[in-house]
Order: sequence, then structure tokens, then C-alpha cells
Amino acid sequence: MTRAVLIGPPGAGKSTVGRLLAERLGVAFRDTDDDVEAVAGKPVGDIFVEDGEERFRALEAEAVRGALEEHDGVLSLGGGAILAEETQRLLAGHTVVYLEVGLAQAVQRVGLASARPLLVLNPRSRLKMLLEARRPIYERLATSKVPTDGREPEEIVDELVKELAP
Repeated sequence: MTRAVLIGPPGAGKSTVGRLLAERLGVAFRDTDDDVEAVAGKPVGDIFVEDGEERFRALEAEAVRGALEEHDGVLSLGGGAILAEETQRLLAGHTVVYLEVGLAQAVQRVGLASARPLLVLNPRSRLKMLLEARRPIYERLATSKVPTDGREPEEIVDELVKELAP
């Protein structure tokens, strides 16, 4: 079973914290966005532009299903992966950590000239909408919530290591 599944919006630090956490726990790290890119043979942004969001979401749901079945380390999900009802069901019974981030920090971390496909037009406004729409889902799915605003990744990992210790 996966040690921890990290969820949260763009800019929450899922990849950065996930890699550090996996290293500290002595387990492997896996990011479902990387899995999607490997299957599609192109970056997430290109999948959105060339194949559409629906195709991306289908690939993402498959990547999450496979990772939850196979991976026993730290798993990072793409920010919108939690929108799929199947993914929500599959997360039940897992240790799900919601990395919470405020709009100002998310904008700063993501950058407004981002290659993130859902943030292309008016990124600040789109990010605000994503945060507001997804927050209730993140909170419902999470077995724990860790605020990340104003904190270094190492500090967040320290907190998670204590929380995940057997």
C-alpha cells in the first residue's frame, strides 16, 4: 500500500515535498503527471492543447489507478486528479495528505508565465477559481491537512515524517 498520497492545487509543493518525503522515508517517489507523460509521449501541456482536457483526464485516471495498485512509496497526484469520482473512491483507505496553499503563495510558486495548461489565460483568476472549487474535495479526501504557506519544504517534510511514523 502507498505510504502517502499527496494532493493539492498547483503550487502546493506536491512534487518537491513528495521527493524529499520519499527520500526521508527510504521509499520511492512517483508522480502521476510523469506517468501520464510517459504513456502519451509528450508533456501534460501538449496533451491538453493537442488532445484536449478530456483525454488528459482519462489518462490521468488510469495513471492514478495503476499507481495506487502498484506503488508502495510516496505518490503525488496532479492537482485535478481528485475531480474524477473513481479516483475519489480509490483514495478511500489510503493516507491522503492535502498540501494546502493560499492564492498568493500558489501564484508565487507557479509563476504567472506558467506552462500549466489550465492557467494559460488570466492565470491568477484561474488559479483562484481552481483553489475555491477544489478545496472542499481536497479537504473531504484528506486524512491530514498540512499548510504550506511561508514554510520551507524541509519543515513540511519534518511534520509529515512525524505524522507518518509507525
